[in-house]
Amino acid sequence: MNNFSSNPIIKDLVLIGGGHSHLFVLKYFAMNPVPGLRLTLITRDLHTPYSGMLPGYIAGHYEYDQAHIDLRPLAQLAKARIFHAEVNDIDLKNKKIFCSNRPAVHYDLASINIGSRPSTLHIPGVNEFAIAIKPIDHFLSQWDALTQKVITATKQNDFHLAIVGGGAGGIEMTLATQYRLHHVLKQHNINFNKLKIDIYCDSPTILPDHNSKVKKHFHKILKQRDINVHTHQHITKVEQTLLTSADNAQHIANAVLWVTNASAPAWLADSGLEVDNKNFIAVNDSLQSISHPDIFAAGDIASVVNHPRPKSGVFAVRQGMPLAKNLARAIQNKKLIPFKPQNYFLGLISTGDKYAVASRGNWSLQGAWLWKIKDWIDRKFMKSFNELPEMKAENPPQYNPAIANNQTINEIYGTAMRCGGCGAKVGSTILSRVIKRLNPITRNDVIIGLSKPDDAAVTEVPQGKLIVQSVDYFRSFIDDPYIFGQIAANHALSDIFAMGAEPQSAMAIATIPYGMENQIEEQLFQTMSGALNVLNTSNTALVGGHTSEGAELSFGLSVSGLIDKNHLLRKSGMQSGDVLILTKALGTGTLFAADMRQKAKGRWIDNALNSMLLSNQAAAICLHKHGATACTDVTGFGLLGHLVEMTRSSNKKVEINLDALPVLEGAHEMIAAGIFSSLQEQNSRLRHNIKNTEELLKHKNFPLLFDPQTSGGLLASIPVENMEACLAELYELNYPASIVIGKIMNDSETEENISLTQH
Repeated sequence: MNNFSSNPIIKDLVLIGGGHSHLFVLKYFAMNPVPGLRLTLITRDLHTPYSGMLPGYIAGHYEYDQAHIDLRPLAQLAKARIFHAEVNDIDLKNKKIFCSNRPAVHYDLASINIGSRPSTLHIPGVNEFAIAIKPIDHFLSQWDALTQKVITATKQNDFHLAIVGGGAGGIEMTLATQYRLHHVLKQHNINFNKLKIDIYCDSPTILPDHNSKVKKHFHKILKQRDINVHTHQHITKVEQTLLTSADNAQHIANAVLWVTNASAPAWLADSGLEVDNKNFIAVNDSLQSISHPDIFAAGDIASVVNHPRPKSGVFAVRQGMPLAKNLARAIQNKKLIPFKPQNYFLGLISTGDKYAVASRGNWSLQGAWLWKIKDWIDRKFMKSFNELPEMKAENPPQYNPAIANNQTINEIYGTAMRCGGCGAKVGSTILSRVIKRLNPITRNDVIIGLSKPDDAAVTEVPQGKLIVQSVDYFRSFIDDPYIFGQIAANHALSDIFAMGAEPQSAMAIATIPYGMENQIEEQLFQTMSGALNVLNTSNTALVGGHTSEGAELSFGLSVSGLIDKNHLLRKSGMQSGDVLILTKALGTGTLFAADMRQKAKGRWIDNALNSMLLSNQAAAICLHKHGATACTDVTGFGLLGHLVEMTRSSNKKVEINLDALPVLEGAHEMIAAGIFSSLQEQNSRLRHNIKNTEELLKHKNFPLLFDPQTSGGLLASIPVENMEACLAELYELNYPASIVIGKIMNDSETEENISLTQH
């Protein structure tokens, strides 16, 4: 997929958070693209949990993917960039969004839908000893540990689980948790009566926002299930095994779930946005900030000043489409449309088992049939965002100058019509501004570089050293330029590391998508910042480069390193009896081919990106330290292509254990679905180098021999006596996929120099 249209970018709309309202925004812009708009989603969670199904997921009625919406395919459908990061501040004056560990992101218009968190996290001990239900992803990450803690404890003693919060969320989570834990304890032959559950709420009753019939019914259910309710209990302190309430009463609690009323993070108010008395963003009926018209907000984080409503996923869902339409209208300088939320809504509160209670106004119903209705509604909602239409290659919509605020038609079309040759270079003023914002390291052996630029860079080669040079350049396969810059730099430097050299200098080659001047500058800065992060960490000086404009983002580096002549490590040094070690898992080719087709899960791509962001520098030093006789990095030609190069140059045979190949999560599923990289077919032409192909043709790892890797791992031959120590150190250095995949045999006399085994 190409997210970068050949039409210039005029405006940036940034969505902060992957909440329920933003799901509708993404789908709306997928169906109604606005020419010249660049859409970006910044999200802490790649899989956003649906609040309506969370209790069912905890109870065990749904699998993970049934209760979560994968944001990556949805963003791709909308041709939106997706940045996996958490926002922690906004500069409203300069229109900058700040995240941890990455450059600020520019916006022209921003929308905030980040949900909420419990309002009483300031109480002593809560952050240390309690598990907050929100943010939901944080709670889910601790769920397995809580389950294991309950299993271990109840083998000997009673386990006291406390739930703080008596609203609908607290009651649902209490019943779902009990249902799931009883099932787990039964599986382990443990008496589930050893699990003691108590609810603590500071209100006079549970479910304060619901009618008396609903309250009465849930009191009855809780009593039947031996769950104790403690009202008028304001918890003031949490300790490892105790809760203390305002009346100084102490309650045993081996674990605490915190499900109190919602609150907003402090940075929203600190940024200067107008907020209500609970720090929620104050918005008008058009969901637009009352203090900053270029900021919109929806869901729990928003407070509609004229129509206040309780915090509920129902309202976030209902606000989704009005928010999407008003964002589109704001981008095109059209009048916004006010939205009035409904006064009442139907609440379906589940009871842990497949049973639900309906609550609306002053009436109530209950029954298993209501749970079936809720299940049908929830599954239908999820299907609308998880089962997306196939992406089709289409001509981009025609350019619409009307959407450009304060830009003349001539200025816009001047941007759209770009020259070739040197006229395609990024302007010198843009380059100067970007270079001033970057902070490349300096080295004493760089005589002329970016600090005092000239017609060319000049570096010094110390006596007795050799220069090792390599270059890599490719089009972007992801829509985050900062991450792409990091991966491209890692990929380019890996050749230097594989040969045992110390990197010295690098020159960048960048093609930036067409756009207005500020967008070109930001795209170049984001890409270069990512690359510089890697270069600086590896003590590589950025000494120059070349830029141009084009239809899509492409980037690469020409890198140089230094090495003693006697220490140069080649592909040709494999020795009989050595073992082959691979330091990273395979599968980036098939996964990103699937990603282009919206078939890969967001967590698969995130795992693959984390692997690609892992520098090979420390691994190379470790391999060389343990006597590597030959080394190369696994890249576009795939594992087999690089094995062929090593065996031919070493004149050796190798035996590869297919069962041992490390594989990225999701790669097997995508191969089984018949999704391969476009380079897979060419790589597979090297099959004639393999013995016994027919016997292992159906092995699930066989296709991965030909899968092209981007920023793949190192492949090295190591003396067998050094194997265990080398692997142990690689694990310590955070290369968890490192493994012996084969061994070096005798000299080769035939072209079939690679044999396969499985064991």
